[in-house]
Amino acid sequence: MILDSDNHKAKESIKTIVRHPGKRRNAHWIWKVSSIGYQQTPLGLTLAQILSIAVIGSVAIMLERLITGHLRRYARRARLERNVSNNLILTSRILVLLGLSVAIVRVGGLDTQWFLAFSALGGAALGFASTQTIGNFIAGLYLLATRPFKGGDYVRLGTLEGIVQEITINYTKILTIGNNIVSITNLQVLQRDIVNYLYEDDPKNLYCYTFEIGFDHSVSAEKVAEAFEHVFKQYDKLPQKPSYMLLRSGAFDRVYMVYLYVENPADIFALRPQITEEVFKLWDKEKQKQTHKPF
Repeated sequence: MILDSDNHKAKESIKTIVRHPGKRRNAHWIWKVSSIGYQQTPLGLTLAQILSIAVIGSVAIMLERLITGHLRRYARRARLERNVSNNLILTSRILVLLGLSVAIVRVGGLDTQWFLAFSALGGAALGFASTQTIGNFIAGLYLLATRPFKGGDYVRLGTLEGIVQEITINYTKILTIGNNIVSITNLQVLQRDIVNYLYEDDPKNLYCYTFEIGFDHSVSAEKVAEAFEHVFKQYDKLPQKPSYMLLRSGAFDRVYMVYLYVENPADIFALRPQITEEVFKLWDKEKQKQTHKPF
């Protein structure tokens, strides 16, 4: 019944076109124009497909320019390193290119399931071959987003400490007190305890560096306190006078925590050993007095 109805409608349409020559000319013109869009070109694509690809490419270019401009403005506001902002822009361009490739494959007539299948296969092979690299890349993006530290900060990453020289997508470079630059993968950075000695609420970018000094019980606590105060008086030109506190006291020793305040992180490399040496010199002198004191 349905086929008979469709045939009847088709016959009625033919009769209408035959009875009305004007409608016949219009139908012929519409068919001719529509057929042009679906004619094959030497490139193997129809004119409609070529126009669609051109439109998709234009939209992709506009989207890339918009995202790039937004990332550059964000990098200026956040004061990101130049290499960091370049890595973010490169990542966004790769994502736009992947989206453009999927859209072109779809418009070109190839089923996107084939593209996704090959992408999944390639991604699996790449994942098995370079798990560490991909992990570093993701960890680098996470560090750039959360920003637990920036270039120039004095940090401690587990047992490694020093001044951050550079943060890239894969590695973080640290200048140590031995004047060596250590490159540590960003994945290892996230696996360690991160300590940033920068005061976040201080507009002067003041750093409060802490380190421990231990003594045995041969010298009284009062004499140790006098040694600290005598040494700290020599550093009154610092942004804030150094201070100390008793951290713990055991059966064999006492351990003090020293607080050192600087504006330039590089000063920590010189001040820490200098203060430690001067305090120990006074402690040694007092210990010698205790040793030679007559009974």
